[in-house]
Amino acid sequence: MHFRRDPEPLPAGPDTPGRPGRRRDPAVDEAVKTAVLDLLAERGWDGVSMDAVAARAKVGKASIYRRWSSRVQMVAETIAELNRGEVTAPDTGTLRGDLLEVVGAMVATLRGPLGDASRAVIGVLAHEPDLATAFQEGSLAIWREAFGQVFGAAIARGELDPARLATTAAEAGPAVVMQRWLVMGQPLEDDLVHEVVDDVMLPLLTR
Repeated sequence: MHFRRDPEPLPAGPDTPGRPGRRRDPAVDEAVKTAVLDLLAERGWDGVSMDAVAARAKVGKASIYRRWSSRVQMVAETIAELNRGEVTAPDTGTLRGDLLEVVGAMVATLRGPLGDASRAVIGVLAHEPDLATAFQEGSLAIWREAFGQVFGAAIARGELDPARLATTAAEAGPAVVMQRWLVMGQPLEDDLVHEVVDDVMLPLLTR
């Protein structure tokens, strides 16, 4: 993944990138992640800067630059890493069971703090091409891979015709979730997961 550097100066000193001998502190990583999510939810993309994150996380700015070279990289990788922690490849033995797991994980993620932060990022993607590329290659790719693994397992079990994946059937379920969450601003209720899987995805994928 490649990022264009933001026009923000890199502080010089013993903590700058490329100087060996100092391990990353997991506590700093967690503090920065929390700060990024909070600032995105409170102030939006324009309110997130290296200085603002350092102040909110109560860490040195140099510590942030040791990890990320720009705010685009910092925000995109933070959100991607947190998304990766929200989804695991299910193995229920059925297409329906696996879809319930993945769609359920998506709904739970969007309802939480990570969803609020993602909404702030998605709102500026049209004007931030580097962020858009990073978001596509990071967070969105993680969810595409999760659904891809579910579909691949279903094909291997003989539950799913691979030709169906060349249609919009595979996109319909997540599209309903995203429309309700992002476009219409409706709450994502618990029963939405079963409705999306049983009324939208399975009829389109297995008919």
